Amino acid sequence: MRVSGTGSVRIRGRRTSTAVLASGAVLTVLCGCTVQASGEEHRSPVRIDLPSGTPSPKSAPPDDKPSAEPTPPAPAVLWSRGDEGRDVRELQARLRQIAWLFDGPTGTYDDLTEQAVKGFQGKRGLPKTGKTDEVTWERLLKMTREPGKWDLYLMGGQPADAPDARCLTGRVLCISKSSRTLRWMIDGQTLLTVPVRFGAQYTPTREGVFSVYWKSRHHVSTLYDSPMPYAMFFSGGQAVHYSSDFAATGYAGASHGCVNVRDERAIAEMFDQVRTGDKVVVHW
Repeated sequence: MRVSGTGSVRIRGRRTSTAVLASGAVLTVLCGCTVQASGEEHRSPVRIDLPSGTPSPKSAPPDDKPSAEPTPPAPAVLWSRGDEGRDVRELQARLRQIAWLFDGPTGTYDDLTEQAVKGFQGKRGLPKTGKTDEVTWERLLKMTREPGKWDLYLMGGQPADAPDARCLTGRVLCISKSSRTLRWMIDGQTLLTVPVRFGAQYTPTREGVFSVYWKSRHHVSTLYDSPMPYAMFFSGGQAVHYSSDFAATGYAGASHGCVNVRDERAIAEMFDQVRTGDKVVVHW
């Protein structure tokens, strides 16, 4: 190959312009071919590759798909099975108002309370966990009223107030109208405490100091034709006795003047210990 001064190249007897050779070189580069020297001398090939069109990970466009929203935390559980206390009583009292619970309030989050909460949740499209969480409680508050004291202690369980001073000596049935409780006491020591119910407005239970003058284990009232088991009479026809109605309805009802006890086991025990002549104090 010889280059002439006129801008052409002679290749094996042919004259070729340098412009043609230049365009061929460009085509060779664009096609990605291997360029190799002619003749006997061989050199390492020079390879030129065009980009494939696929961007590298660093140059990839950002993903326009929005990231998933974080899952909101579950509402905090306020009370669940096994819990006890005044707050559980209020929960039970409110469930009673809307007929999801018929027993209690007992102050203990038992299986009946759990089922009532689960039913309430399911009716309103809430997760049926049976646990009272913040959302369940707020919904219940909006549907019910504030329970009164005797709504909370409808079936008893209320704490007894301090015994009257007249109850601190001897053998005494110490009965408080304020706390609706009866203490069986000997020499100032309380042996047994039970919730009690009194007479209605027009048949009130008398107040004062009395004594047990007659005991009748299987008594039946001749005036009202109703059973009065474990009756301990202290003033006319008024007696301390077991009441199945009190056991069933709690403070939703009233007696005809007697002191009703709803715990049959407790009054049976008391009946065996109380003697004729023991003191009875009914006070506020």
